[in-house]
Amino acid sequence: MPPDGWTAADLDRLSLDGPYGELDALKRIELIDGDLIVMSPQTEFHRRVVERLRDELARQAPGELTATREMDVVLGERQRPCPDVSVVSAVAAADLDRTYYLPADVVLVVEVVSKSSEIRDRETKPRRYAEAGIRHFWRIENDGGRPVAYVYELDPATRTYLLSGIFHEQLKVPVPFPVDLLLTALSG
Repeated sequence: MPPDGWTAADLDRLSLDGPYGELDALKRIELIDGDLIVMSPQTEFHRRVVERLRDELARQAPGELTATREMDVVLGERQRPCPDVSVVSAVAAADLDRTYYLPADVVLVVEVVSKSSEIRDRETKPRRYAEAGIRHFWRIENDGGRPVAYVYELDPATRTYLLSGIFHEQLKVPVPFPVDLLLTALSG
């Protein structure tokens, strides 16, 4: 580990064996506050919700936007989280060699909360996304196998997220673009 911690640029220079010699480790790493976080294996609930939400957002997004999953966003020198789902500029997504997006490319980030990452998904990462100016953040929680969506919008004066709604069955919002989806279909 570098003496002052890892930087976002370091992740593009790591060997394919990972920072500590683990095979395939780079598929499951993010950088938060200079620390490499090796993510735990995901549950089937998490996988289904991420995959289906990404597909549904990609389908509903206007042509200038697209949805992606598990793609890093460089928020600063020591911040390179990997949101579960992001809605990004289609122009930025057209660059097939990129390994990350910048906050200016991103209109929405979504975290699907896991037991192993509750504090990061509920507190640390949203704070960092807001500080970077990403306008929309959604948090999806598992309520007995049913997804519940917590929808936030950035207050530009305070650079913090404000809760704009909690959705249990159907998520219908006008921003960042009109979205209407059945939450129960994401995990079923």
